[in-house]
Amino acid sequence: MKSEAYQLGALALLGTVAVIAAALAFEYIGGFAPCPLCLQQRYAYYIAIPALFAAMVLLTSDSTGPAAVVLLLLSLVFLGNAGLGVYHAGAEWKYWPGPDTCSVTGASLATSAGDLLKKMQTAKVVRCDEAAFRFLGLSMAGWNVISSIGLWITIQQAAFAAGHRAPELSKR
Repeated sequence: MKSEAYQLGALALLGTVAVIAAALAFEYIGGFAPCPLCLQQRYAYYIAIPALFAAMVLLTSDSTGPAAVVLLLLSLVFLGNAGLGVYHAGAEWKYWPGPDTCSVTGASLATSAGDLLKKMQTAKVVRCDEAAFRFLGLSMAGWNVISSIGLWITIQQAAFAAGHRAPELSKR
């Protein structure tokens, strides 16, 4: 039977993959273009997938001390990501101003002046302060806050479980 730290790490890995897969599905299947803040919130998940896999390998090889450090640092990444999600959701609800920059999709290098004008007319601005979609009253940024907090708690529990197991292994 796998350790508690391994099981929690596996749960976090599954959750991380599910969240990023959902975000990519909304983008590529649903047609919801992400704003710059949406893309920044994905970084935690992109970092977490290989880091959780590495931590699970470390746990399997009884290197629980290094695994605990990786997990603890990763939990802080998700705590920061939850803060970024709160900022983004607050900007969407107009509690505070969002960033000055938003992305433009559909605009790439123009080959001529006419091509530039055509690209400018067809470009879509993706605003950071307007929710593209809401489910149960929460935007995707709001759901990111919930998933980031859940992952922060789960990964921190895995880190502490690995840390508590580390001294036992050194007594062998």
